[in-house]
Amino acid sequence: MLVSLALLALGVLTAVVAPRLLSRSDWAEREPVVALWVWQCVVAAVLLSFALSMTFSAAAAWQAVRGRVFAPAPHGVLEAYELGTHQPWSAALAVVLACGGLWTGAMLGREIGRARARRRRRRGELLRRSPLLPGEEPGGERLVVLEGERSDAWWLPGATPRLVVTTAALRRLKGSQLDAVLAHEQGHARARHDWLLHCSGALAAGFPGIPVFAAFRDEMHRLVELAADDVASRRFGRLTIALALVELNEDRGVFGPGPAPDADLPRRVDRLLRAAPRFTAGRRLRLTAAAALVPVVPLLIAFVPALRALG
Repeated sequence: MLVSLALLALGVLTAVVAPRLLSRSDWAEREPVVALWVWQCVVAAVLLSFALSMTFSAAAAWQAVRGRVFAPAPHGVLEAYELGTHQPWSAALAVVLACGGLWTGAMLGREIGRARARRRRRRGELLRRSPLLPGEEPGGERLVVLEGERSDAWWLPGATPRLVVTTAALRRLKGSQLDAVLAHEQGHARARHDWLLHCSGALAAGFPGIPVFAAFRDEMHRLVELAADDVASRRFGRLTIALALVELNEDRGVFGPGPAPDADLPRRVDRLLRAAPRFTAGRRLRLTAAAALVPVVPLLIAFVPALRALG
């Protein structure tokens, strides 16, 4: 069936070409929120193409599936999709794509399970290092201060999200820098960046040979940090959050000569200090709308034969 093959080809083409096109763009750092949306739309288009290809292949291979999917459709629609002409590859393609879907679900479940285990472990460690005082309720404070010689600050998600800061970080952070760090971490929590990281990590781990999923994971890790930096900079200024990043990470050798353990941090600080102008609201809207049309393409391919038959 041509529709199923066309959808499969579209999914493969998007998975190969989209990362190369997006990697050549130089606007993602200026508009990380829009870039996050574009990447999500591209990945959604790939997954939707494969899912629709699986559906049409299964409908062509098995009468039981065809009867359920096309039960209310007129006879002319069935003829338009050529579902009566069974091809030997239809069943094999449907099974392969269905296994891919089940594997994706399994990888996502594994990633969520690991994230929950890490969260429980970190909460247990936090409770051990900062035990509750008599009369104090768990999760009552959104800011927890820990004794520590290393400057560090992190957001602990959950029913009551909390910002954990070490005493060394408090000694280094000056003025509004602590508030800027808190705003940065709150930006992660409000945008639910953890779910983006879980989904992208699951797809990349489950399908390491597909370029779009590996690039999706890498870009999510980079863009969520840029988006959270922008949240903090809009409230406290770019210089404040840039200095806060330097103070928190200077002792780790990130900004010194030689290979850095986290090469993205110097680029983030440089981006904040350069203060490149944002796109206009109209351009951001056009980019957002154009990205939203990407997942529509496989839907058009899937429904064009039916619309022609009905027309």
